[in-house]
Amino acid sequence: MMSKETNYPSSSGRGEASSIYGDGGGLAPLLATSNPPLALPKEDQSSSFGLRKENGCKEIAEAVKVKEGEEIREGAVTITLRRGISFYSSIQAHDGHWPAESAGPLFFLQPLVMALYVTGGLNTVLSPQHQKEIKRYLYNHQKVTVRTMFGTALSYIALRLLGEDPEDGEDMAMPRGRKWILDHGGLVMIPSWGKFWAAVLGVYEWSGCNPMPPEFWLLPKMFPIHPGKMLCYCRLVYMPMSYLYGKRFVGGVTPLIRSIRQELYNEPYHLINWNKSRYTVAKEDLYFPHPLIQDLTWEFLYHAVEPVLSRWPFSMLRQKALQVAIEHVQYEDENSRYLCIGCVEKVLCLIASWVQDPNSEAYKRHLARLPDYFWIAEDGLKLQTFGCQMWDAAFAIQAIISTNLSEEYGPTLRKAHNFIKASQVRENPSGNFTAMYRHISKGAWTFSTQDHGWQVSDCTAEGLKAALLLSQMSPDLVGEKMEAERFYDAVNVILSLQKFNPTEFFEDTLIEREYVECASSAIQGLSLFRKLHPTHRRKEIDDSISRAIRYMEDTQKPDGSWYGCWGICYTYGTWFAVEGLAAAGRNYNNSPALRKACEFLLSKQLACGGWGESYLSSRNKEYTNLQGNRANLVQTAWALLSLIEAGQANVDPKPIHRGNRVMINSQMEDDVRISSNPLQRQRIRAVLPLARLAADFASPEEEQSLSIAINGGGFTSPTAGGVIGLLRHR
Repeated sequence: MMSKETNYPSSSGRGEASSIYGDGGGLAPLLATSNPPLALPKEDQSSSFGLRKENGCKEIAEAVKVKEGEEIREGAVTITLRRGISFYSSIQAHDGHWPAESAGPLFFLQPLVMALYVTGGLNTVLSPQHQKEIKRYLYNHQKVTVRTMFGTALSYIALRLLGEDPEDGEDMAMPRGRKWILDHGGLVMIPSWGKFWAAVLGVYEWSGCNPMPPEFWLLPKMFPIHPGKMLCYCRLVYMPMSYLYGKRFVGGVTPLIRSIRQELYNEPYHLINWNKSRYTVAKEDLYFPHPLIQDLTWEFLYHAVEPVLSRWPFSMLRQKALQVAIEHVQYEDENSRYLCIGCVEKVLCLIASWVQDPNSEAYKRHLARLPDYFWIAEDGLKLQTFGCQMWDAAFAIQAIISTNLSEEYGPTLRKAHNFIKASQVRENPSGNFTAMYRHISKGAWTFSTQDHGWQVSDCTAEGLKAALLLSQMSPDLVGEKMEAERFYDAVNVILSLQKFNPTEFFEDTLIEREYVECASSAIQGLSLFRKLHPTHRRKEIDDSISRAIRYMEDTQKPDGSWYGCWGICYTYGTWFAVEGLAAAGRNYNNSPALRKACEFLLSKQLACGGWGESYLSSRNKEYTNLQGNRANLVQTAWALLSLIEAGQANVDPKPIHRGNRVMINSQMEDDVRISSNPLQRQRIRAVLPLARLAADFASPEEEQSLSIAINGGGFTSPTAGGVIGLLRHR
């Protein structure tokens, strides 16, 4: 990121900047940091301020601070909890969810700019103010130290398409970016995904891309490389990519495109060896080298298969494959209401729809849903993943209920309850969905909203838990509970995913596998359901929980940790595993796994009393502290929740007390907490500290229900997690 101070327009909290629509707003300087993401996302200042103003936020009591060696009293915890919940309630949207940024990767945005340039919609879809904010976002993330060809080249190209000249940018940003690209081999060194988009735009040749043949869709379904056997996220990205590759589609070669061709290569464009360029990649981008079998497959397809398929009569096979590919694109478009599974596929399907028919209703509907992905923060306008509305709401509900202060926040819970009920998927995908490689979804919850349509095991389990907890409360306080049949539908989805696969989401790129986080959420959701509905599919639920428990115990690492795939990393995985084991009746005395988990977490506690794990743990598969041994509030909450659930307080509560002090003293005047996560899931910073504090002050008879109520699952999410952190200390 560029170390500069800039004034930023405020955000409305609904994904669009108020300044884009001329509403004005406050200004605040960028809080620079050497490690992305930015230190304090503006959405937690401006959008939250707007919601607090709309919701008529009451005055929040002064923050409590606990000195070293001072006893943590219940009154201090209660004040901290009320402050956290009051703040969090004040930033709730009217429909019951909590607007939050769900972004992180820089490369989400540039393909949209490229796609809209190709379709001719750049200046009609993106107003001058939109474009200004996008440019500011890209400039603000120009790195001074660590760079990649992927991010640098795509950003340079996007800025050129948005009207920036080769010599523009503060501190010569464009020339510096171009020099770095050329010094590192030019655009031919961009990795394969970048080569694809550059070829679509027309600043790279398809002959420099490795094959993405649509004919794979025509293979017998039993073939191991059939797209139907891919992880859903990979399959849905491959659909439009194979369609565009099969057509060798190239956007119009304008004077600007010709200019970019001259700017980003170290040799004349027409002299480049495109065949050789298929394998060139900058060392900064080479995260995982290709296995030999992959290179051999590409060579065979490139030199033997592709030349044949381009000639009649075999070209007829290509046309049939293209038709199948676009039919899959259309099916997914319609079943996601043109939202798509995520922002990567969204842009690919948008341009595929335009290539098939520039005047199609499908393309127009794609354009209409682009604002669902926009988010403006202190660093500019960005593209989100697909939202985390449902995920955050489920955590917030569980956190607030676990504090025993829920009767004070009835309106908040009622709105959240309405959102939970409205977000459940009520039907399966249309038509013969198994032929389209889809699974049942009736009764599921997604990561975001009902429109998204993609069932996820942990999101369904967390949604089920939240709905079940609310069903035990007075309808006068939280509204009418869901019908029992809707609970049964959710259980059916969870059980079916254990048989089918655990989550229907990414990891390992091509294949799906099991996750301790998903298993844990499922155990907790099913355990609470079994308690409240003991006769419904009892044997199946018992068997499912038993299998999940065995899986978690078998996957524990020798040091007592679990590897988490959906958060950072060993702290995250261990938290989920402990919560799942505890929900199934395991405790410190009867479970060696929980004792080892406590030993692991205690060994990672920092001198300040908190925990802080770097994203490098995920990459290096080894626990790594944050630089400077800094504590991270959310990870501290995860660790403390784990220790409490495992029964560490009965052995030695002092480490928990030290962590509690960090939690209480980290609460700011407005309850906003500083973010230091590479993936932006802003509300987790608010939610998990609440959860942690709440956990310390539960009475013994509340322990069992809280063990089910205060966990999470899936990615990460932020003031409610801090609250469940204080309630179990009494």
